[in-house]
Amino acid sequence: MTTPHVPRPLAFEHIPLGRHASQPFSLEVPAHHTVAVLGDEDSGVGLLGSYALGLDRPAAGRALVFDTDIGALDEAERLAFRRRVGYLPAGEGLLQNLSLRDNVALPLRFGSGASPQEIEGRVNVMLTAVRLAAVGQLRPAQANEEERRRAALARAIAFDPTLLVLEQPFDGLTARVASELLELARGGESAEGARRTIFITGQEIPSLLLRRVEQVYRLTRAGLLEPETV
Repeated sequence: MTTPHVPRPLAFEHIPLGRHASQPFSLEVPAHHTVAVLGDEDSGVGLLGSYALGLDRPAAGRALVFDTDIGALDEAERLAFRRRVGYLPAGEGLLQNLSLRDNVALPLRFGSGASPQEIEGRVNVMLTAVRLAAVGQLRPAQANEEERRRAALARAIAFDPTLLVLEQPFDGLTARVASELLELARGGESAEGARRTIFITGQEIPSLLLRRVEQVYRLTRAGLLEPETV
């Protein structure tokens, strides 16, 4: 009996990154795993999130999301495809003219066919989960860094995605808060591991989180991907 093919959640194939890299970047993120790639600005690690979302297309190679070359899709197809991928960009990416609550609701209002009542119910659940129910009316400039990061994560998982891409998600947070947000991002546990597949990029992650991350890699300026002991 033939085993059915299971699409890979995320794979990078032969993508050039840093200016000084001697070899292209390749990596496969297994399903139900949390994988982190860390590196400084010159390593090119900051490009990986935009490639995984199809926001930018690499000069060579390709980023595959569920075995689909997302950079090769047209704009309408990419927008539909991104509903399966949650994204927390570096700097949160919240709209300053909207409240935290409306920032969380935004993808649901424009990317789903849900009724206003259904959207409000979903947003209420999300704000409660990230402990923002009491401050959801604040705009980002009125909220502190932790509250903004919680809102950005709630927005990223609004569609309950299978794959979650997080850029510098824990910068400026205490280890305790970072640990709490990672557990929310994982979405619970299954027999295979975390319910969601998570790809993290940044310069560092708190050591407390390493027990919940299956693999950490260090990307050097020369383009070498070195496993770190977890």
